[in-house]
Amino acid sequence: MLKAADLPETLSIFPLPGALLLPRARLPLHIFEPRYLAMLEDCMKTRERLIGMIQPREVPGSAEKRLHAIGCAGRLTAFSETEDGRYMITLTGVSRFRVVSEVEGFVPYRRVKASWQGFEADLGPAEKDAGLERDRFMALLERYFATVELSTDWESLKQADDELLVNALSMLCPFAPEERQALLEAPSLATRRETLVTLMEFAMRAGAGDDGEAGGRMQ
Repeated sequence: MLKAADLPETLSIFPLPGALLLPRARLPLHIFEPRYLAMLEDCMKTRERLIGMIQPREVPGSAEKRLHAIGCAGRLTAFSETEDGRYMITLTGVSRFRVVSEVEGFVPYRRVKASWQGFEADLGPAEKDAGLERDRFMALLERYFATVELSTDWESLKQADDELLVNALSMLCPFAPEERQALLEAPSLATRRETLVTLMEFAMRAGAGDDGEAGGRMQ
């Protein structure tokens, strides 16, 4: 497990709309663009093997893609190379970070100066959620899954601990990028669960999934 002293001041970032990584959770990624292949190769040369996942944000009236203020750094914990030179990798969330500034340099990918202050709990043990009422939460989840036409292994979800349950749903449910950002920035697991409940209730009221495009299966 990485400690606060191991976290770098400069972090390579992968801006990806809709991608959400949370501390202690795992995010599979398919890397194929040359600039991110270069980033991955450079990442593997470092001791920490960290990549920052962060969402770009639209600038009204401009084609410019800025970054959200907060992202999450993940440690490269698995990778495999395809015959045509692409990579299938897994990042395991380590800690959220705040972007201080972008770093200019002679690399094809973006880098930022990162502040880790305020996210010290991300480096600790898994969080508990004392306010989670499992029966009510699972009943809401079943109604939401029916609305967006998702299926899952219900027994596995029922047996998952608090953090795994809330974070897995936050990462895998078909929420909009700004909604995913709200889940990322939630200061505690309880707050993230409350945000998750609000988003599911809103989706059901809006009749999300009526066009069938949200169909799929959670693993």
